Amino acid sequence: MISRREIIGALLGAAALARPNAGLAQNAAPVRRIGVIIPFAQSDPVQEAFYAVFKEGLRKSGWTEGRDVEIVERWIPNANTGDLRSAAAELVRQRPDLIFLVSTPALVAVAAETRSIPIVFVGVSDPVGQGFVLNLAHPAGNITGFAFFEPQMGGKWLQILKEIAPGIERVSVMFNPATAPQAKLFLRSIDAAGASFGVVTTAAPVRDDAEIENIFASLAREPKSGLFLPSDTFTINRRALIIALAARYRLPVLYAHDFFTREGGLASYSVAAAEQYAQAAEYADRILKGAHVGDLPVQQPTKFQLVINLKTAKALGLAIPPSLLAGADEVIE
Repeated sequence: MISRREIIGALLGAAALARPNAGLAQNAAPVRRIGVIIPFAQSDPVQEAFYAVFKEGLRKSGWTEGRDVEIVERWIPNANTGDLRSAAAELVRQRPDLIFLVSTPALVAVAAETRSIPIVFVGVSDPVGQGFVLNLAHPAGNITGFAFFEPQMGGKWLQILKEIAPGIERVSVMFNPATAPQAKLFLRSIDAAGASFGVVTTAAPVRDDAEIENIFASLAREPKSGLFLPSDTFTINRRALIIALAARYRLPVLYAHDFFTREGGLASYSVAAAEQYAQAAEYADRILKGAHVGDLPVQQPTKFQLVINLKTAKALGLAIPPSLLAGADEVIE
């Protein structure tokens, strides 16, 4: 006679033979999918370096591409808004576990496609004022990330430009309304600060290369003029043209990104962007491991960088005050 214990053992053995990999399948972690939207050409070395920081952050958190995480990238040259919308729709259809994106235009495109997929952003200024999150401490929805600038920064930018070129009496703010809708928020603080610095401030909207050159030519005809460029994917993608025009028309220009200055621009006062890409990777790791995106606060920048290009200043005939040089984070000789 066969005992009850032997019968049970035989049945269990047969089940194991029938499903030899069942235990492995139960223990194998699912491959997670991250969608990425970056509104620049993949050949842009600056943006490529920033994105490498994000990927390195994932690696340090234990994620290995091709093993436990799949990354679906969408690089959009020239930040074309139509292409961004198409990329956002296509990416959302793939149902990623998380979307990481750069800039306000990219966030506008993705937010219109999903209210459920977690989104982590960098390069977005004043996300509360733009209506992306309810508040910084508790975003509440499916969006969180790392903000760039607050609207009050306009006064600081104007102060620095005035210190660099004390003779200026007019400052224009150049941006593309389609790719930098947040620029109107900065204009308020720039206009408010203008009176205290004895500067008349004006908006200078541009939509193509010809309009950019027209702005430079117009300002060059007005003595004691200066220019400021807030964060804008449109002007970032055309920075070589803008830097060349500033040199040709001998116009003092302050930028909101330090790579403009390293590539020949006069000066910049910017966020330490690379740090935010590393922090975004930490948020991505926490969300993939179960954290609720609405519980992760939107974080404000804590470190800013003043970069001055002395070679460009000399070419423009500008003597940078020693006090400003002493406070600079980087001086390019």
